[in-house]
Amino acid sequence: MKTLLCLCLSAWTALSFADSLVAPGAKLEKLAGEFKFTEGPTCDHAGNLFFVDQPNDRIMEWSVEGKLSTFMQPSSYANGMCFDAADNLIACADEHNELWSIAPDKKVIVLVKNFQGKYLNGPNDVWVTPNGAIYFTDPFYKRDWWNHTTMALTNEEVYYLSPDRKNLVRVTDDLKKPNGISGTPDGKKLFVSDIRAAQTWSYDIQPDGALTNKTFFCALGSDGMTIDTEGNVYLTGRGVTVFDKTGKQVEHIDVPEKWSANVCFGGKDRQTLFITASESLYSIQLRVKGANPAK
Repeated sequence: MKTLLCLCLSAWTALSFADSLVAPGAKLEKLAGEFKFTEGPTCDHAGNLFFVDQPNDRIMEWSVEGKLSTFMQPSSYANGMCFDAADNLIACADEHNELWSIAPDKKVIVLVKNFQGKYLNGPNDVWVTPNGAIYFTDPFYKRDWWNHTTMALTNEEVYYLSPDRKNLVRVTDDLKKPNGISGTPDGKKLFVSDIRAAQTWSYDIQPDGALTNKTFFCALGSDGMTIDTEGNVYLTGRGVTVFDKTGKQVEHIDVPEKWSANVCFGGKDRQTLFITASESLYSIQLRVKGANPAK
């Protein structure tokens, strides 16, 4: 009986390791620390990681060779970021509640300044679709660098910017405080985390950018989000919690920090998961690749 029990436990352990999204033998690694608050990770097409140290008003770069450098400072207190197909860095520019496009040569174009003549609450996280359109969340978190303390807009919602970057539309109207956002690489489905409601939702993306078929995904809100090639969705907060495409939890990655703000895939093979967690940057090698080539 004891032998049978050991055999069963061995089989269960082997199955567990085989099913894990973490690469065999891989462990969480702290890459850098002593930041004030890290956020907004995204990778360019070469696999170099860009992230923000927001209170210090700077965008950092972690190269595929493992070198840390400052890409831009000041950075308009950039928050969430995502590369587009031309390797422009689309950034939620928090200082004046704007959305920026930062070219590889660091030339800045302001894409969005306001909505219907009113300043935005604070663009927080952003995802670029395959056709170049942009979705971003707009929650309100009071900042020390603002000269205002109240919202100009009534609701905290999700916005859509058309591929030609000329038409800005609010595409949700019933969220409490949307935060993390990402979409599938075919551009057909969008995931939005309502962090105040502790829920994540999926939507079908229509040809004109409108969102339909709002569907409950899981009972967890998230500060950031990414997706892998198997359709698993990675949510952040207390470490990283992973859900399969049906909304079932399949993995949890513990991170020894108070808060894990955001997450993305990068590196040359797109199998390195980078985690911006409070005062530090972490990574762990997975057996799966990131789904979005620019994030």
